[in-house]
Amino acid sequence: MEEALEPEKKRTRGLGTKIAPSRPRAALLTAVPQTQGQAAARTAPKKTGPRCPTAVATVLKNQKPGPAVPAQKPGTAAPPMVGGKKPSKRPAWDLKGQLCDRMAELKCCRERNQILDQENQQLRDQLREAQQQASTLGAERRTLEEELARVRVQAEQGQQELGRLSAQVLELEERLGTQEGLVQVLQREQLGLQEERRGLATRLEEQERRLQASEAALSDSQAEVASLRQEAAAQAVLLAEREDRLHGLEMERRRLHNQLQELKGNIRVFCRVRPVLPGEPTPNPGFLLFPGGPADPPTRLSLSRSDERRGTLSGAPAPPTRHDFSFDRVFPPGSRQDEVFEEIAMLVQSALDGYPVCIFAYGQTGSGKTFTMEGGPAGDPQVEGLIPRALRHLFSVAQELSGQGWTYSFVASYVEIYNETVRDLLATGTRKGQAGECEIRRAGPGSEELTVTNARYVPVSCEKEVQALLHLARQNRAVARTAQNERSSRSHSVFQLQISGEHAARGLQCIAPLSLVDLAGSERLDSGLALGPGERERLRETQSINSSLSTLGLVIMALSNKEPHVPYRNSKLTYLLQNSLGGSAKMLMFVNISPLEENVSESLNSLRFASKVNQCVIGTAQANKK
Repeated sequence: MEEALEPEKKRTRGLGTKIAPSRPRAALLTAVPQTQGQAAARTAPKKTGPRCPTAVATVLKNQKPGPAVPAQKPGTAAPPMVGGKKPSKRPAWDLKGQLCDRMAELKCCRERNQILDQENQQLRDQLREAQQQASTLGAERRTLEEELARVRVQAEQGQQELGRLSAQVLELEERLGTQEGLVQVLQREQLGLQEERRGLATRLEEQERRLQASEAALSDSQAEVASLRQEAAAQAVLLAEREDRLHGLEMERRRLHNQLQELKGNIRVFCRVRPVLPGEPTPNPGFLLFPGGPADPPTRLSLSRSDERRGTLSGAPAPPTRHDFSFDRVFPPGSRQDEVFEEIAMLVQSALDGYPVCIFAYGQTGSGKTFTMEGGPAGDPQVEGLIPRALRHLFSVAQELSGQGWTYSFVASYVEIYNETVRDLLATGTRKGQAGECEIRRAGPGSEELTVTNARYVPVSCEKEVQALLHLARQNRAVARTAQNERSSRSHSVFQLQISGEHAARGLQCIAPLSLVDLAGSERLDSGLALGPGERERLRETQSINSSLSTLGLVIMALSNKEPHVPYRNSKLTYLLQNSLGGSAKMLMFVNISPLEENVSESLNSLRFASKVNQCVIGTAQANKK
C-alpha cells in the first residue's frame, strides 16, 4: 500500500503552502506551513474497502515537519521583495503605507485561517472513515465467530452419527452369517454409509480450512483495528494542535484589527449629505462640491455661501464665500445605506473583541440623522439603518466565532434623554411615560459600569427581535413639529448593546458596550422654534438640546487635551455614555447636513463643530478582557 501511495506523494511534492506574515516577538505562536505529507494526504485519491485506513496511516507516517517561519519585530510589516532586496523600514509618518501593510497581513491571516479550516475538516473526515471501518470489521468478526460455533456443533453431530453408523455396521456383520438373504441389502447400506462418511470427512476438512482462514482474517482485523486506534489517537492530538494554532491566529487577527482601527484614529468623523427630497428646491450646481478624484472615496467638502448684505465699491454683489472642510470620509447625496455601513463594519466588529464603541449622528433637524441610524420604512432592506445592520453583522460574526469555542450574549436597551430626563423607549403597558423613575446609577459598589434604573434590558439573538425593539422605540420617542421639519425628534435616543463573550476552554472573557446615538436636532433657537401655543415648550426643549450638545463637545475636547477633570456629569447624555467616550473607547461621529441653500447657516455650524471634533486625538484603546 505504501508503494501504491508513493507516486501520489511525488506528484504532490510541490504543493505545500508556506505562510510567513509579519509577527511580533511577543507572539506565542508561529506560522505552521503545510508539509509535503499533508499535501499528499489531501491530493491522494480516496480508496474503498478495509485497507483505506492503512493507506491514510502510511501517508501520515511519511509526514515531515516544515521549517518554522521566523517572526518579525512588532509594529512592522513584511513588504514584498523588490528586485531580490528587502525594502527599508517604513518611516513613522507613512501611515498609509503602514495601513496597507496591516491590510496585507490581515488578508494573509484570513487565508491561513481558511487553510487551517480546510485541513481540520479533512482530518475529521478521515477520522470518521476510520471509525466506520472499525465498526464494519467488528460486525464481520462477530458474524464469523457465530458461523464457527455452528460449524463446531455440526461437526460434533457428524461424529455422533458416524459412531452410530459404525455400530450398525458391526451389528450387520454379526448378522451376515445367519441372514444370507439380506447380505446384498447390508452391503448396499454399507456402501452408502461409507460414502456418507467420506462426504462428512470432506465437509469437516473444508470447515477446518474455513476456520483457519477465519482465524487468520480475525488476526489481521485485530491488527488493523489496533493500527486504526493509534491513528485516531494521533489525529486527536493533531486536532488539538490545530485548535491551538487557530486560537493563536484569531488572537493575532484581533491585534492586527485593533492596530488597523488605531491607524484610522480612535475618534473619526464622517460627513453625510442627504439627497434633495421631492418638493424641495434644487440647489445651485456650485453650492456643494466634493473635490477629489473619481476613483478615491471623497474626504473633502466645499460649501459656498453668498451674503446679500455685502457688496463691492461698484455696487455689484460680493462673490460667494467658499468654505472648505476635510473629514475621514464624506458621503455625497447619492450614497446608499449599505455603502455607509461598509465603512463602519470593521469598527462595529471591534465591540466583539472587547473594545467599547460609540457612534453618533449629529446635525440639524431634517438632515437625515434618524434615517442614518434606524433607516427608512420597515420591511425594505435597502434602506435599513446602522442599528439593524450592525446587529446583523455582530450576530453573523459571533456565529462564525462559535466554531472556535467563543460564545456571545447580547443585551439591548433603548432610552431617550428628553429635557435632561431619562425615558425608557422599550417600556410597555402601564410603564409608558414614567420617565421620572429612570435614573443613571452605578451597577454596584466600586463598579465602573453604568446602568439605567427601571429600564428594560432585553436579551436579543436574532434580527427579528431587534426589529421589534426598534418598532416599539419609534412609537415611544418624543417628537414634535418644528419650523424645520413636520415630525422632529426632540430628544437624544441612545441604543446600547452590551456584548459579553467567553471562551470556556481557555478561560477568556471580554465585555464591551456598543452605543448608537441619534442626537436631537442641533439648530439654533430662532430657526427651530415652531409657532403656536407650544412655543414656550419648544424653547425649553431647544435650550436643553443645545446645552447637552455643548457639553458633549466640551467632554471630547477635555479628553483630547487629557485634562484631569472631564465634565461628564454636566449632562445626562455624557454621563450615560461615560464608559463609551473616554479611556478604551473608539468613537465615530456622523455629521448630517442638508443640501438646501436655505439651511446653509445651520450646515456651517454643524460642519465647524465636526471639524473641531475631527482634530481631537484620544489615546490608544484597550480591550476589556478578563
